[in-house]
Amino acid sequence: MAIGIITGSGTYALADFEAAEATEVDTPFGRATVTRGSCAGVMALHVSRHLAGHTRLSNHVTHRANIWALKEMGAIAVIGCTVCGVVDPSIELGSLIVFDDLHFASNRLPDGSLCTFFTEPGDPERGHWILHGSPFSADVRAALLAAAADVGRSARDGGTYGHVDGPRFNTPTEIARLAACGVTAVSQTAGPETVLCGELELPFALMGFATDYANEVKPGEPTPVSTLIELMGRSSAIFADVLRGALPRLVARPPSPAGTVYRFDRE
Repeated sequence: MAIGIITGSGTYALADFEAAEATEVDTPFGRATVTRGSCAGVMALHVSRHLAGHTRLSNHVTHRANIWALKEMGAIAVIGCTVCGVVDPSIELGSLIVFDDLHFASNRLPDGSLCTFFTEPGDPERGHWILHGSPFSADVRAALLAAAADVGRSARDGGTYGHVDGPRFNTPTEIARLAACGVTAVSQTAGPETVLCGELELPFALMGFATDYANEVKPGEPTPVSTLIELMGRSSAIFADVLRGALPRLVARPPSPAGTVYRFDRE
């Protein structure tokens, strides 16, 4: 059994990743780079969204290929890690959020197409992802929260992740609209990952690390870019601390996915 791990800005390789071997995986949606190795004694499959050197901006990330490759290589669950801009001013910078809801109203991939694997009429795997509450796996969320507590990392239990299109950051009006919808924090990549894992019935949860306050969340007090960069640099070690505790929990008690996929040809 293997656990998939997806990392973003600031984390291009996993700390303490043993016997790591990068593999190019051909999928129906293009090629994905997946690094297989061992983390905390557990087989892990790591995808760097942006690749080394931040080759890919958020609008270049190949979400469908990444998620398909993780499933094909045997992942039984996926953990997403993202640095994020805070919309809720009560959240301290440098803290973690384990999200329990999603704002991704556009449901679009970076190329503008709908975010789905179900692109062909009559595909026997086609279906509707029907949600009963959170779009994130309760079991994966619980493993992340327990692991964070074990290592003394402050982690908020719950919050709404807001997916925003990049690569630019958002205007004050855009952030205010998201705040009115109850969004807790934003970044530019995890919306598609949540939906695509859901369609493949892969248990998925998302862990965010607060690096800055989004535009005019604290009026007249913009987060210096230097602070954002410094916190982004710190995020990698903090994510690693939590992952080391979460992965053994997920292998010991394999998690269930969020919601139900109603596939017509199976009914």
